[in-house]
Order: sequence, then structure tokens, then C-alpha cells
Amino acid sequence: MSNIVALVGRPNVGKSTLFNRLTQTRMAIVDPTAGVTRDRHYGKSDWNGLDFSVIDTGGYVIGSEDTFEEEIRKQVELAVEEASVILFLVDVVEGVTPMDEDVASMLRKSGKKVFLVANKADNNARMASASEFYSLGLGEVFGISSINGAGTGDLLDSVVNALEKIPAEDVEDIPKFAIIGRPNVGKSSLINALIGEERNIVTPIAGTTRDTIYTRYKSFGFDFFLVDTDGLRKKGKVHENIEFYSVMRSIRAIESSDVCLVLVDAKEGLEGQDVNIFSLATRNNKGVVILVNKWDLVDKDHKTVEVFREKILQKIAPFTDVPIIFTSVLNKQRIYKALETAVEVQKNRQQKIQTSKLNEVLLPIIENNPPPMVKDKYIRIKYVTQLPTYYPTFAFFCNLPQYVRESYMRFLENQIRKNWNFTGVPIRIYFRKK
Repeated sequence: MSNIVALVGRPNVGKSTLFNRLTQTRMAIVDPTAGVTRDRHYGKSDWNGLDFSVIDTGGYVIGSEDTFEEEIRKQVELAVEEASVILFLVDVVEGVTPMDEDVASMLRKSGKKVFLVANKADNNARMASASEFYSLGLGEVFGISSINGAGTGDLLDSVVNALEKIPAEDVEDIPKFAIIGRPNVGKSSLINALIGEERNIVTPIAGTTRDTIYTRYKSFGFDFFLVDTDGLRKKGKVHENIEFYSVMRSIRAIESSDVCLVLVDAKEGLEGQDVNIFSLATRNNKGVVILVNKWDLVDKDHKTVEVFREKILQKIAPFTDVPIIFTSVLNKQRIYKALETAVEVQKNRQQKIQTSKLNEVLLPIIENNPPPMVKDKYIRIKYVTQLPTYYPTFAFFCNLPQYVRESYMRFLENQIRKNWNFTGVPIRIYFRKK
């Protein structure tokens, strides 16, 4: 289920500070993702056990002061369309401004759940003056200070309560595959190649609460949903900030899926934005298959595939246990191989390993390669089990979990991968006090 909370508002009201607080300080952070087109403007957060994504729209506003208003309007439009819940930030010190009134008017018409957040209310006098924002007609005003965290707990309790009330998408429990990648890498062509000639075996099913369309593909022994968000856009509305738009859309597609097919342009190679999209998928714990498209346009010799593969693996390290398939969507070359691989990755992602088997295999390896001593203390790992999450997560119980280094975590992950097939699937490892 995809829960996206968008922060909107004019510049300098404290969106980024609140974003940092939501994704880093007050909660069990899942992961603030660095480098998603603009550094750290998409993050994962969790409050009272509910996970959600946070998007700080402010990070995407570009241009001089006079283009700000137009950019902000576009982003509010897009946030309204894509987000589950909107936090509209205003500044208690400056009071209500004409731009606040403009944004409020757009939000009132949206039908989305909007929380009006009066920021910088860090003393009683400022908290009292927050009441003037009731004039914006958006209901309750939450006075907070994003710098010191005052008021954010009450705000988040209400946000989580609103997210829990949004009905879940009623979609049958079969694998969901998202096709993601930069603009013009061939995403639409791949979807068309798969479903174009087989329209009779394909059923589009709209999610009840989102604009995500799940297209059911049932043929050639396959049965899965293709997650398609791109096709929904009304063509007249593609005037907004393309970068922000493609990030929002990628996030939606990723969060609605089980496995992501990441399309890369063979002529251009794996670029920075491809790596960002790949890490978005892995940080959301989705299975991943990399498809190098337009392979028919590349001059090849007997080493080309290996050299290309090696370059990709260097850029996506340390998670390199990922299938890479060289395709030509135009010639329908290896596109069914891509689907077979996505099905395998989903099976890998769902596998559960018996606790007895895990301990039988891993404890002798750990005994022969124990964690390095820290401060003259021995770390003793006694027991390992797989946690009941919807992606592979392992808990290692030991006497001093706080001293286990990341390099040793990687060693354990590699041992798990050596003994069981988790190709294409991120693995999470935790250390707990026994």
C-alpha cells in the first residue's frame, strides 16, 4: 500500500526542516534516500508502526523569485494528484500571505486530506497567533516548531490516523511488476510490446483509492499485474517540472509493486538518475531486474556484454546480486525472458527459510569467522531467525549488538546469498540483544 505524505508551501516556511525531522530524528527511520534527483527530498518514515513516504516539494523548485509562484502552483497540483495526505506549511512569524491564500484555495478544491501546519510556533505568543490561519478555511491549525519538534507528535498522530482511514486498494494477491526508468528509455514501448497484441488477455483494474492502474497479464503461463501509472496522465497536463513529476511517478509505481523492472538505455549506459531509481527500488525492499534496452543499437563483439555488465555492477555496488538482461523492446528480443526473471525474483523475495536450517548452516560459518573484537569485547552470535516481513529480513541474536560493524553485516549477507537464492532481492539484517 503506497502512503505518500507531501509537504507543500511557499519558500522558507520550514518544509526542509520538517522533512529532516520526519525522516531522521523522531522516528524509527526506515531510510532517507540521498540523491533522488535532488539530494534528500524523498524519505521513508514510520510513526506508531505505520510506514509512509515523505516528499519535500520545496527541493524541486528551481529558477528565480519570479518563477517561484508558477513552480509552486504546479507542484501543489501534482502533490494533490499523487499524495495520500498533504501537509500545507505556513509561517507564524510572517502571517497569512497572498501566496498562502492561493495555495489554500487550490487545496480546498482538491478533496484530499490536508493538514494546515503553522510552523515556527516555538513560544506561547507565536502559538496563539497561529489562530489567524483559520481564515484559510482548511480546518484545524497545527502549531509546530520543526526546529525543536514541538507539536509534531500531535500532528503525526493525526496524519497516521488519516492514512489508516484511506481504504486499501482491493487488488488480488498476485505478483505486481512495475516498469520504471528515466524518460524515453522505452517504458511505454515495453508495456505496449507486452500487451499491445494481446489486448484480449489483459484487464485493466483501477485501484480504489489511487490513480494506479493494475493491468492484469494472463498468458504464456504468466499471471501478474503490470503497475502502470504513466499511462494515466492527461496529456494536457505535462507542463510541470519534469524532474519532480518523474520522481513522484517512480515512487508511486515502486511502492505499488513487488518487483521493479528498471529500464536502462544501452546507448547511454547506466547514468546517475538510473542509479537513483535503482536505489529507490532497493530502499523500498522491492525485487529488482535491470533491463538494458535498445541493445540492437549497440555495436558488439564477444566482450561487449561482459564489459557492460561489469560497469553496471560497479555503479550499483554493494548490492550486485541482481539479474541484468539485454533486451530490444522494438524487436521483442528477450522481453519474455525479462518476465520469467521477474517471476523468479518474486519467488526469491517470498521464500522463508526454516530457523533450524539457518542455524545449522550459518552458526558454524560464524564460529569460524566471528565478528572482530571491539574494545576488548567478544561479540557472540547465538542464534539467527528470519522475521515474518514481506521481504527477506534476518535477526541475529548476540550479546553486544551495538558493536557489530557494517562490514560484518555484509559478510553475513554474502553467506546467506551463497547458501540460498536471493538473486534480485535486497536483504535486511538486524542484530538484537539475546
